[in-house]
Amino acid sequence: MGKGARGAEGMRNDFLYRKVDEPHAERKKAILAKYSNEINKLQGSDWRPAPFVVAIVFFQLAVAYYQKDYLQSNVAFFLFAWIIGGALNHALSLMTHELSHNLLFQEGPKPWKNQYFGIFCNVAMGIPSSTTFKKYHLDHHRNQGDHDIDTDIPTFMEGKLFRNPFTKAIWLLLQPAFYALRPCIVAPKTMEYMDFVNAFTIVMTDLLIVKVCGLRGLLYLILSSLLGMGFHPVAGHFISEHYVFDPLPDNETQNETFSYYGPLNLICWNVGYHNEHHDFPNIPGWRLPQVRKIAPEFYDNLPQCHSWSYCLYRYVMDPNIGPYNRVLKDKKESKKSN
Repeated sequence: MGKGARGAEGMRNDFLYRKVDEPHAERKKAILAKYSNEINKLQGSDWRPAPFVVAIVFFQLAVAYYQKDYLQSNVAFFLFAWIIGGALNHALSLMTHELSHNLLFQEGPKPWKNQYFGIFCNVAMGIPSSTTFKKYHLDHHRNQGDHDIDTDIPTFMEGKLFRNPFTKAIWLLLQPAFYALRPCIVAPKTMEYMDFVNAFTIVMTDLLIVKVCGLRGLLYLILSSLLGMGFHPVAGHFISEHYVFDPLPDNETQNETFSYYGPLNLICWNVGYHNEHHDFPNIPGWRLPQVRKIAPEFYDNLPQCHSWSYCLYRYVMDPNIGPYNRVLKDKKESKKSN
């Protein structure tokens, strides 16, 4: 890490850049060489989370309907949407992540079951996102660290603007907006048929929710989605997965993906097993703990995140951490920020 990589206040002025290939393909090859039979049995769809997802959707719709009777206080309304609704709608959002890999239902040539179930998840979220997320998320897996394609990485403008606790807190609060708008700037894609189906379906169900539950009912669902992606413990995975809190010296191989093995995985379909997920994206979340159990020597010694909540706190308060604390696969001279 060169001296020019940090500003006077300690915050990075540029991203970290890897000098070797991303680690997941190499580790996957090594694990399969040793445990191919055990690992291959884990790959494929797993329908078991589906009943829990259906229960979450109908619970959220029920709360949207009954909020006029039981959440009359604006404070109670906000707190319930933030704490309970935020966790549940974040779980729905992470289910659309599972569905983007077609990991819930077995599919033929066209993955229509997983796509439509993702749209079903969006009904309780109030925001159409599932089909669009799939296109960009698969790019994140195929091109991890490629700043021109991987829209999970902040832009250079984000790195320059959000550099102190106040602005980083704003950045976290507005994470849903950045995740929605960043792809349109970095790697815009043409809307496809299923994107229109997704958008049309959610607009129609939103109108139906307003008719049945009132505008406040729809507001509850949308607030649950937005608040659950900002200052909420489960939203800590956005930071913990790929942000490098303690960079290594230049001559050492930098870790760029980090796993979390704590209890919040129970409501997040094990998205915390993130090294395991990137190594084997065709293994459903419910089976990812078995990957670590089969091959502990490949994972137990990797740096880990032990608390998503602390991860959010440290991201905001640590003067050495900001949007630039991500690993890119190579340095493009034309984009240097120094």
